[in-house]
Amino acid sequence: MLSYIIRRLSLGIIVLLGVITITFTIARIIPSDPAVKWAGPRATQEQIQKAREQLGLDKPLIVQFWKYLTNCMKGDLGYSLRTHQPIKEELKTFIPATLELVIIAFIFATIVGIPLGIYSAKMKDQLLDHLSRLFSIGAVSLPTFWVGLFLQLIFYNQLELLPLGGQVSTEIKIMYEIPKVTGMLLFDCILTSNWIVFFDALKHYILPCFTIALYPIGLVARMTRSALLEVLNEDYIIAAKSYGLKDRKVLWIYALKNTLGSTAIVLTLSLGYTLVDTFLVEAIFSWPGLGSYVTTAVTTLDYPAIIGVTIFSTVCYVILNLVADIIIALDPRVRL
Repeated sequence: MLSYIIRRLSLGIIVLLGVITITFTIARIIPSDPAVKWAGPRATQEQIQKAREQLGLDKPLIVQFWKYLTNCMKGDLGYSLRTHQPIKEELKTFIPATLELVIIAFIFATIVGIPLGIYSAKMKDQLLDHLSRLFSIGAVSLPTFWVGLFLQLIFYNQLELLPLGGQVSTEIKIMYEIPKVTGMLLFDCILTSNWIVFFDALKHYILPCFTIALYPIGLVARMTRSALLEVLNEDYIIAAKSYGLKDRKVLWIYALKNTLGSTAIVLTLSLGYTLVDTFLVEAIFSWPGLGSYVTTAVTTLDYPAIIGVTIFSTVCYVILNLVADIIIALDPRVRL
C-alpha cells in the first residue's frame, strides 16, 4: 500500500515538474518583455535594464530555469508585473472565496447526485429513471457559461428573485462591517454571528453554486446509477432479498457501499474539474476569487500571475488524483 502511494506521488511530482517546465517555456517565448511591464509604460532604457537585472532576465536561460524551479518548490511563485506584490500573497487573498464556492457546490452535488443515481437505478426504465438520465445528460452537456447567463436572465432579470452577482449587496457593504477572519464569507459570518450579512450573502451564493454544481450532479448521478445496476444483479443482493430484508435496507446498506468506491473517485476528480471551471463562473458572476484574479491578469498580460494560478491548479489536481488513487487502493478487490 505504502509503495503504491509513493509510486503515485512520484508520478504526480513528474506531472508538476512538466507543468513548471511548460509554463517557464511559454513565459520565455511569448513576444512580450516582462522587464518593460515591470518598469512601467514611461520607463527609460536604464530603468528597463535595471528591471531586467532585478527579475533575473539577464542571466543564462538554464540559470533562470533552475532559479524558477527552486523558487516554485519553495512556494515562491514570483511577483506580479501589475502590482509588484508576491503572487503567493495575492493568491492567499483570492483562494478562500473560490474555495468556499467550490466546497458548497461540491456538497450540494453530492447530496443531490448520489440519491438521484440511486433511485434512478432502483426504478430502472421507469419514468423517474428516464427523467434522471435526461437531466444527467443535459447537466454534463450544457456549457457552464451558458448556464450561468441563463440563470441570471431568469432569476435576476425576469423573476427578480436573486442578485446578479458579487458576494454581498452594495447596501450591506455600506451599512455593515463585512467580517474577515478566514476569507470565507459565510463561514466568517457564522463565526462572528453576523446574520444580516450571512443571509444577504447566502442569496448571492445560490446562482454561482448551482451553476458550478450542475456538471458534478449529472456525472455523479450517471456513475452511481451505472455502478448500482451492476451491483443489484449480484448473488448476495438476490440472497438478501430472499431472506426477506426490506428493499430500502438492501439498497442503502448492502448495495450502496459497494458502489461508493467508483462514485468517490468520480467525485474527487470532478472536484478538480469544478475548481478550474469556477474561474469562468466567477467572471460571469463578478465573484472576488481566483477567476477574477486570473481574468485581470489575462487582460493586463500579467504572465507570472497566470502561471501562478496554473501551478496552483496543477497542485490541486495532483493532490486530488492521489486521493482518488488511495480510494481505489482501499478497495480489497483491487490488486495493486
